[in-house]
Amino acid sequence: MSIDKNVQTVKDFFAAIGRGDRKGMLALVAEDIEWIIPGEDWPLAGTRHGHAGLADLLETAFRSIETSMEPREFIAQGDRVLVVGSAREMIKAQQS
Repeated sequence: MSIDKNVQTVKDFFAAIGRGDRKGMLALVAEDIEWIIPGEDWPLAGTRHGHAGLADLLETAFRSIETSMEPREFIAQGDRVLVVGSAREMIKAQQS
């Protein structure tokens, strides 16, 4: 894949996040994806594998946090794309 195509794929992924389009997000990632979110003691921390792992993460994210993201810059080299931007999350109160 070309660098321009890689950047467009990442932009499309962020657009799908903004729409809440889980199927669209999954369609843009490899079947063997490994998604790592560092940290402890919050709902999204951990490592997820494959489409099933990412689907579980997305379900947890949409259920448990409110988020806004603003990707500002996409830097690409070879098959890697770095996104520079900001994100803000708020953990939703748990219903009992």
